[in-house]
Amino acid sequence: MTDRTPPPHDPGSRPASGEETSAIGEPAPEGPAEATGEPATAGKPVTGRQALLSGLWPPRVTRAQLTVALLLFVLGLGLAIQVRAAGEEGGALRGARPEDLVRILSDLDDRTKRLEEERARLEEQRTELENSSDQAEEARRQTQERRRQLGVLAGTVAAEGPGVTLRIDDPAGTVRADMLLDAVQELRAAGAEAMQINEVRVVASTSFVDGDGGVLVDGVRITEPFRVEAIGRPQDLEPALNIPGGVVQSLEKEQASVTVSRPDKITVDALRSAERPDYAQSAP
Repeated sequence: MTDRTPPPHDPGSRPASGEETSAIGEPAPEGPAEATGEPATAGKPVTGRQALLSGLWPPRVTRAQLTVALLLFVLGLGLAIQVRAAGEEGGALRGARPEDLVRILSDLDDRTKRLEEERARLEEQRTELENSSDQAEEARRQTQERRRQLGVLAGTVAAEGPGVTLRIDDPAGTVRADMLLDAVQELRAAGAEAMQINEVRVVASTSFVDGDGGVLVDGVRITEPFRVEAIGRPQDLEPALNIPGGVVQSLEKEQASVTVSRPDKITVDALRSAERPDYAQSAP
């Protein structure tokens, strides 16, 4: 039997093949591994996609990022509320019929024209004052004309002219003070210059209150049929009462019968007494 025991290892000797061996007889690594710049996971290189995902998740949120996100949320919420409010305001017009929209545009054009005419009239008065040979007399004439106009607005003098009449028959007694007030305000907004309801002159300080057996207008009880007479441009006053969802439709929903007419001439002859102020005086 041949002895196969290896000869003792000589520390100073080198293998004949020129390769270094480890202490356990395995080839030693040739040198340190070269750095590749990529992380190793379980001995395998990580792909670019895995590196991107590991950088994004879990998220690393700072206080500044949270503040910016909160500000952007508040800004977006405000814009959404504003857009929604604008949509609600325009909803009524979007639901109107084409002929109603045409009439509304026509009313706006008429009001613009009326304001332009008023401006031209005031400029003409200024020119007359500047060019009049007797400016004192012209000033007195314009003062008297202005006093008459203010008397019409204050209800201290009678007035007549074109306009409309609104008649409300209410046998069921469902018409309230706020409905009559809405009718008066709608007419005033459309350009009514003088009004009266039944036998009471309507001015800026007129009050409407529900009372027993009727409506109290400036403390005077009026009963149906209610008759509102308004002096102004009929082409502006009548459409203002008949707009969709306006005065006429609201009253008809309460089972009242409503009639709007255009007489040739409206006479507003209910007068109010001129009250003398106790403390206020005209300024020089």
